[in-house]
Amino acid sequence: MKNVVTFLFFLCAVSWGFAQAGHIMQGVGSVNMSMGGAATGQPLDISGALQWNPAAITVFDQDQIRLDVGLFFSSPELSSSIEFPPGSGQEFSGTTEDDRGMSPLPALAYKIGSTSRHHFGFSAFGISGFGVTFPESNTNPINLPPNPEGLGGFGRVESNYSLFQVGAAYAYELSEKFSIGVQPTFNFASLDLMPNPTANPTQEAGYPSTDGASTAFGFGAQFGVFYDSGSGFKAGAAYKTTQTFGDFEFDNVYLDGSTGTNKFNLDYPSILSFGVGYSTGAFDLALDYRLVNYENTDGFEAAGWTQTASVAGFGWQNINIISAGVQYSGIDRLPLRLGYTYSSNPIQDDLAFFSIPATAIIKNAFQFGLGYEISDRFEIDGVFHFGSSGDATSGPFLNPEFISPDNPNGVYPGLSEVSYDMTTFMFMFGAQYSW
Repeated sequence: MKNVVTFLFFLCAVSWGFAQAGHIMQGVGSVNMSMGGAATGQPLDISGALQWNPAAITVFDQDQIRLDVGLFFSSPELSSSIEFPPGSGQEFSGTTEDDRGMSPLPALAYKIGSTSRHHFGFSAFGISGFGVTFPESNTNPINLPPNPEGLGGFGRVESNYSLFQVGAAYAYELSEKFSIGVQPTFNFASLDLMPNPTANPTQEAGYPSTDGASTAFGFGAQFGVFYDSGSGFKAGAAYKTTQTFGDFEFDNVYLDGSTGTNKFNLDYPSILSFGVGYSTGAFDLALDYRLVNYENTDGFEAAGWTQTASVAGFGWQNINIISAGVQYSGIDRLPLRLGYTYSSNPIQDDLAFFSIPATAIIKNAFQFGLGYEISDRFEIDGVFHFGSSGDATSGPFLNPEFISPDNPNGVYPGLSEVSYDMTTFMFMFGAQYSW
């Protein structure tokens, strides 16, 4: 058993987070995902409660353990066009499709049974990530082979970021209707970039690539309150603090074989969540609202170029997320679930160039899920997800060589555009055992 648990934690650590709301997972586990991620005021399973509102674990009195594993597929496309030379009227354009395969998405949660007002729960989730693999191209300007002497691009563009979080939650029932909760969180993140725009470029070799992934550790906390009227209406609120990380320390390799090092800090933003729920007869309804504070988060707050022509940060805006779900349990032992998630776009059009390594922005996501109660103790669940970025995110080509007082972002002087969009698909399956 010990070896199995060790393997599951390792699998969580090396897998990608399912990125769609910015770089944040919309939900955790097949039940919560099938409800669109809504759980702050309507906890239907321990994974959703531990992810979004630690105070809500008080609704589960039994010992429970839950494991979910998803298979995630995405299809990002990166397009670009450029007028070269500027003003010539000669346009080069093309599109590159991502050739990355399937990514695993595991989630593990455990709730200790309680007959008192004190409740404890533990979780191990992959909560965040992004990644692309755009091959080198002879037609798409941004993926052209590097060429310091003329028209050249970045060549192959690849990124891998994942964030694994372990939480230990405590909740206390102040009364039969009102609970409070707190959850310290401990984080492990990994980041790999090709090329690495956070490093200083050279005149001869451009930007380097990281020589393997860099890792960083972080910590934070989550606080929540939960109210259950006892007559169907429920409500909750939670605040997850910024997850503060140490610096990623990169070993870099340039195209000419030279090497170097640099550091970059990338924290996880604070999230404020509000949720309501209503249960009546065979229906459970859930609605959540979240505010993700990218504008005050290291790595996302800063924008533009440094004095040495490295990228200072993504320059993302705060985003709003709305999650909604309904569960119908009128069929014996076969609950059915529908979920929807809306997310605004954190990427500003004039800074879209900086987010090429992190294109996983999904505006609308739809889920259908169902469960089967094999016995009073054992249940299995599944969900299918489809997400779309809606309109493509687009903006001009940027280059630090063109920076001037009137052009602080270094917009290319001729006509240019870089754009990206994507769709996502996922199948996830889970099992829960209570005793």
